[in-house]
Amino acid sequence: MKQFLNITILISCLCFESGWSQKATIVEDFKPSSVNQPERQFPQVNSQRRVRASIAAPNANKVQLDLGGVKYDMRKDANGIWTGESNPQDEGFHYYQLNIDGASVPDPGSLYFYGAGRWGSGIEIPSADQDFFDLKNVPHGLISENIYFSKLTNSFRRCFIYTPAGYTENTKTRYPVLYLQHGSFEDETGWSQQGKAGFILDNLIASKQATPMIIVMDNGYANKPQSKESKDKKERPESVFEEVLMTEVIPMIDTKFRTIANRESRAIAGLSMGANQTMRIMMNHLDTFSYYGGFSGTANYPSTDPIDAATFLEGKYKDGNTLNKKIKLFWLGLGTKEPAPFPKSIGAFKNMLDQQGIKYVYYESPETAHEWLTWRRCLYQFASQLFK
Repeated sequence: MKQFLNITILISCLCFESGWSQKATIVEDFKPSSVNQPERQFPQVNSQRRVRASIAAPNANKVQLDLGGVKYDMRKDANGIWTGESNPQDEGFHYYQLNIDGASVPDPGSLYFYGAGRWGSGIEIPSADQDFFDLKNVPHGLISENIYFSKLTNSFRRCFIYTPAGYTENTKTRYPVLYLQHGSFEDETGWSQQGKAGFILDNLIASKQATPMIIVMDNGYANKPQSKESKDKKERPESVFEEVLMTEVIPMIDTKFRTIANRESRAIAGLSMGANQTMRIMMNHLDTFSYYGGFSGTANYPSTDPIDAATFLEGKYKDGNTLNKKIKLFWLGLGTKEPAPFPKSIGAFKNMLDQQGIKYVYYESPETAHEWLTWRRCLYQFASQLFK
């Protein structure tokens, strides 16, 4: 009993010392985040990659910083200002929110981004390799908003179009096209905002590491209109995104922009849910696309079981020799810290490709998980290999 008490006291002391030590070792070199609203000093990030948030809520009883699945208690001063810090975070972009007396709300100090199924706050933790997506003094392309009416969804939709520097001046030049999709609970704004797609391509093209290209970023959520009876039964709506892309978006892009309208000059790629979608679309339309990129996802997700090429996606992978002739680049990327089941699911897909003798390029983003820094790096690597 005495021994048990001694151990308990020792553990308590160690826990106290650990908490005190963590607080004492916070480095006070915090700087405003690069994605703050104009003139806002918070949130901030320090050299340890900790996030510090602050908000005025004089009547609140409890305020927390909700970041990375962890809620950090914040402290209230005499003026009703709550301030608190997180543990060190991974490099890159992260969604977060504040929790005020149980209500989760965006931080009024940050810009807002659409992710996790809502408009909310984002924080940028500086990364050692951010040079490839930084805003630089190079020729810049244009990202434009394109609104269109979809007969298939009976609704107005939009896509964002990146045209490279020189597009408006070189009126006789035609360009290849990359169709680039977002992930689940995100939308068509993701790649241009969180993903920095425009800056990545600007920098690649300026350094002659990538072929000038057009990028089309559409919304992967496209559903067939439901009847009143289906809505009343709360039936799941039928996705028609593939049909929207193939019969509405691509013909529209080829009409409105100076594209090279053939399969050799079309690529398709996506992240997570978008990787699953675009892989299926690619394999159903090899007469339309010749380049494919899957970032943190494949069409067998979430299964980790071995894949039978004879039956998977109706046997579209069973003839490796034919696919190697048709597909100019089959590219897969993954973060080294991706959560389950992504590594094993993608591993099972790669094993199937190996068994069928299908050529592919595989890239691992060091020390990143299922997050935008992984996908920025994937786009950087993938785009540099397109249309060459």
